Amino acid sequence: MLPWLPELPVRFPPVESALDDPGGLLAAGGDLSPAWLLSAYRHGIFPWYSEGQPLLWWSPDPRMVLFPEEVRVRRSLAKRLRNGGFTVTGDRDFEAVITACAAPRDDEPGTWITPEMARAYGRLHALGAAHSVEVWQGETLVGGLYGIALGPVFFGESMFSRVPDASKVALACLARTMAAEGGRLIDCQMHTAHLASLGARDIARAAFIGYLDEWLDDAMPAPRSDARLAFPPPAWSFERLDAARQMPPGATGGGRLEQ
Repeated sequence: MLPWLPELPVRFPPVESALDDPGGLLAAGGDLSPAWLLSAYRHGIFPWYSEGQPLLWWSPDPRMVLFPEEVRVRRSLAKRLRNGGFTVTGDRDFEAVITACAAPRDDEPGTWITPEMARAYGRLHALGAAHSVEVWQGETLVGGLYGIALGPVFFGESMFSRVPDASKVALACLARTMAAEGGRLIDCQMHTAHLASLGARDIARAAFIGYLDEWLDDAMPAPRSDARLAFPPPAWSFERLDAARQMPPGATGGGRLEQ
């Protein structure tokens, strides 16, 4: 039976108890307050549900991750990074990015980024835990991504493109910057061919949780029920993302250049 979580205390069941069918479904209930969300990411859990469903929490096994130094930059993408007329920023317009990520897509009937979910991540952004990467052509937002940054880990939530390769540019610049400045891992949650093409791979959930325990255990105090939460800032600077467009692959561990 799927556990139902009360609003308090902020406590999840062990991730090993997640269901096999549907794979990774761990619990329902709780809420989308900063305390619940930060505790979830620290323990390798994320919310995912559709309009009309209860709040559902997931911890899939295996877990798709991207080690920043393993980002795969093909020659065509490297050329787009340098010459595509893009500018890459961090946290310039979080609201616009999450709104674009929530917009319906041609291959999907709806969106899991409900208004409630968008407000919850907006609160985390105001606290300094949620961040966005924007890709611009001139003053037009053409792509980007958002997620949670805790210490050396970025927990990716969603990305979007309005022109070819814009989301790839966002992820490549994030990965290159993280590799150069102490970032260790990008959580991609579940397997997609798109992310695999950029160097992401599946690892066992136990290995993923081990990384979180190693890198975040001493930096994350016990969760509280209010918004005054302590959490580690990102190990890298979101202000220097655009410089990664011109970064020679491999010069700082920032990715592999491939045909």
